[in-house]
Amino acid sequence: MEQNGIKDLGFDEFFDRNRIENNLDSFGVGRVVLEHKERYKVLTEQGEIECELIGNLRFTAQGRSDLPVVGDWVAVIQYEEQKGLIHAVYPRRNVLERQAVARYGEKQIIASNIDYGLIVQSVNRDYSPNRFERYITICNSTNIEPLLILNKIDLIGREQLNEIIQEVSNRIKGVELLTISNLTGDGLDQVKSLINPGKTYCLLGSSGVGKSTLINSLAGDSIMKTAAISESIDRGKHVTTHRELIVLESGGVIIDNPGMREVGITDDAAGLEMTFDQIYELAKDCKFKDCSHQNEEGCAVLAAMESGEVSPETYKNFMKLEREQAHFSASVYEKRRKEKAFGKMVKQFVDQKNKNKF
Repeated sequence: MEQNGIKDLGFDEFFDRNRIENNLDSFGVGRVVLEHKERYKVLTEQGEIECELIGNLRFTAQGRSDLPVVGDWVAVIQYEEQKGLIHAVYPRRNVLERQAVARYGEKQIIASNIDYGLIVQSVNRDYSPNRFERYITICNSTNIEPLLILNKIDLIGREQLNEIIQEVSNRIKGVELLTISNLTGDGLDQVKSLINPGKTYCLLGSSGVGKSTLINSLAGDSIMKTAAISESIDRGKHVTTHRELIVLESGGVIIDNPGMREVGITDDAAGLEMTFDQIYELAKDCKFKDCSHQNEEGCAVLAAMESGEVSPETYKNFMKLEREQAHFSASVYEKRRKEKAFGKMVKQFVDQKNKNKF
């Protein structure tokens, strides 16, 4: 791959500056396209190679977030034609993360260094404005621009589609909405026009909404495995089992994800404030600064809902996500408190043991 090819993959001044500042300019440059059990496929100037971590990187990692993820830029040493070692992970521009499933107070990184989040829903069983708002919130929390895609529009009539478009437009402001059909090709040219060289797009959505088929449509080739629609539940079968970075001929980069049943938001308040900016603006006029927006007299948010300025559905989803964020923050605080107490206990034990030696 030529140097301009690496730029097409998103290697810009931010990463070049970090390469020099972190003394990584003597190593090769690559981007992680696939991760599987501490083995990584990395795309370099010489092509795709299979990599492992050097021992020091593995053993000094404080947690899973210190190890490479799909989308990361890494410093590599290539020792065979298609094999290499990952020496270091470049500082990330951003990370897309969610609350780790069944592990309160812990985060799971989905991917890194993303410019746009393509949030895909199908218009039939999967469609939910609440889910759109949830995905938008995790994008907003890390400066990823969200784009909404309604897929499988061939399954419904024009009148029903217009009703859905109107509902999304009323609920979600300032986020572009595209309607497509992988089957008929409607709307695909509009999606393709948004894909630019040097930009990274991450597909987000539940299982069976057509993400892999959309990648095949954008790539002009069947590079992702897909499955037929189940007649009994009217949805595609889930076939993507891992995250993978795919390079398009246009020069853009797409990261495919397995369908996510749970998308728990974390403790970043900024994402929630951007998604529900109208409610936060209204809250400034509440009578009490610590208003919970539930039953207080003089609550501007409740007044706006009663007048129709804020829909009941938006209000309910906001309250749900705010409670979820508060619970996650409390879990993080409690986890850190216990770790600090345990560390203090260990230190006291060691100090007492050292005193007893004398």
